[in-house]
Amino acid sequence: MSGLLLENRNAVIYGGGGAIGGAIARVFAREGARIFIVGRTQAKLDAVARDIAAAGGTVETAHVDVLDQPAVEKHADEIAATAGSIDIALNAVSVMHDQGTLLADLSLEEFMRPIDGFLRTLFITSKAVARHMGRERPGVILNLSEPGAKLAIGGILGHGVSAAGKEAFSRLLAAELAPSNIRVIDIRPHAVIDAPAAGSYTTDLFKQSAASVGQSVQEFLEGGLAQGTLLKRLPTLSEIAETAAFLASDRAGAMTGTVANLSGGALVD
Repeated sequence: MSGLLLENRNAVIYGGGGAIGGAIARVFAREGARIFIVGRTQAKLDAVARDIAAAGGTVETAHVDVLDQPAVEKHADEIAATAGSIDIALNAVSVMHDQGTLLADLSLEEFMRPIDGFLRTLFITSKAVARHMGRERPGVILNLSEPGAKLAIGGILGHGVSAAGKEAFSRLLAAELAPSNIRVIDIRPHAVIDAPAAGSYTTDLFKQSAASVGQSVQEFLEGGLAQGTLLKRLPTLSEIAETAAFLASDRAGAMTGTVANLSGGALVD
């Protein structure tokens, strides 16, 4: 029996050129999956694809705007026609948004940006892949949220509401898709300690909050955020990717409609 978790699975990763999406794509490929990475920046997709191909994996890239529903549906149809099915889908799309601005100074546009952006992409990608999943081949949809879904702190109104919405979306979608043999799981990491070095938007995201306490972004991550967790550290890209591979595999076959908490104990469920 093969020791590969995802052998002969077809996995599409939206936001596959980003720090988290790229890390997960590399691990999925290592575990035997055929990878289809989707994103808005071809150069980032190509960098991930080169790593996967160099390690002997199978990967294809597609430059698709995940807010373009017809384009996403067309691409999903093409994957299913080529590969025969979509077995795993991960939404790792990032939407730049405000953190650190209180209600009095927060505009409606800034408040709504993450809510509309994140939830719109979840709806579009989930609808596109679900019709090509499940039945005789178990399907898995993985989404990403953040601790902001449960934190009671100021300055993250749009971020927190969008995170809570992503977790609710995943839970409710799990109920809808369970009869079709499709599992839906949300992964909730905290800020990722090595994401800035991997080219994520973390630096821009936390710049305002870090500056307000006179710290660099890395100092802010390693200090305030990390020290606010039980483990006194933030998750790594590797930890998130390895967990995602497990959740996408048959070894997690009894898990659906839940949140995998990778916050280091920033939240205790």
